[in-house]
Amino acid sequence: MAELKVKNMEEFAAKSGVSRPTVSKYFNDPKSVRATTRERIEKALELYEYRPNPYAVNQNRRLTKNIGIVVPYVGDPFFAEVARRLEWRCIEEGYLPTTFSSHGSPDHEVEILDLLQSMRPAGVLLAPIGRESDRSHMEAFCKEVPTVLVDANIEGIGAAFIGSDNFQSMSLMVDYLCRSGEPPCLFEMPPVNPNANKRRQAYSEAMDRLGHEPSVIRVEGSGWDFEAIGHREGLKVLEEGRLTSKTVLCSNDRLAIGFLSAAYEAGHKVGITDDCSLRVAGHDDHPFSRFTCPSLTTAAQNYDSIANFSVETLCELIADEGSNRLRRETLFDNKLVMRASA
Repeated sequence: MAELKVKNMEEFAAKSGVSRPTVSKYFNDPKSVRATTRERIEKALELYEYRPNPYAVNQNRRLTKNIGIVVPYVGDPFFAEVARRLEWRCIEEGYLPTTFSSHGSPDHEVEILDLLQSMRPAGVLLAPIGRESDRSHMEAFCKEVPTVLVDANIEGIGAAFIGSDNFQSMSLMVDYLCRSGEPPCLFEMPPVNPNANKRRQAYSEAMDRLGHEPSVIRVEGSGWDFEAIGHREGLKVLEEGRLTSKTVLCSNDRLAIGFLSAAYEAGHKVGITDDCSLRVAGHDDHPFSRFTCPSLTTAAQNYDSIANFSVETLCELIADEGSNRLRRETLFDNKLVMRASA
């Protein structure tokens, strides 16, 4: 059991009778020092209470092992799940990930990027706010730090974008809903990021292709509180009789969760049985979508492939040490998940 505390690596090196560079080399890779030296250091660890601060060790390296992960709203279980998977892949690759939330604030997003730059990260996985992001600040950051964008694509920013194919997924949903019942209207999310506009465009193109008139219901409100917006605006639409179809395709699952609550309050039964007056579907396969009542039909994003390929791409960029390369965009297909709501 450790008996004595030491304050830093210099003091530990003096106590163990080994040079400070050799101690540092040991903590980076124990097998990189001679067996006799390793034995001396490990005996000292048994006696003295000391473990190096990994972030401080990183700052003394030419290339740190820190990875920054930035999401627009960590209170969103969708982004929490994305961040969780990115973190584990970074850890598996031997990096130290730190996750930040910009909370939907472009000013705070800038502050996070400035903080990350001071940490000298090896790279950054960035899910930007999108439409309101400070493009010029983000461009300057990405010139200095290897950066991969995920979820929301800002054209020309970062060395790569990894995300979901919104046109494939919305076409998949529209095809299924038209095939299985009345063609859907689109209950649209606030345009907080590029995905909102892409999903609206993809919905309209799919409806045109099938010979149906697109019907987009735009909601009032802004920000990331999608459940509250879906509930409030859903009640308005239902009370005012503005639905143009008995099938409602929501542009994300969080909006659909709010709409399901509004439908219940307005006395509508949602589902696929004969006694139901509405069908409702969403997009993303939000972690809670299987537990709504009824469970939500949705387009599932390929979380694993997006997380794995994002980290693999960032590791390649780090290994290239910032060499110039063409920006890459990689989109993964989504999967139709049929549940009780549609």
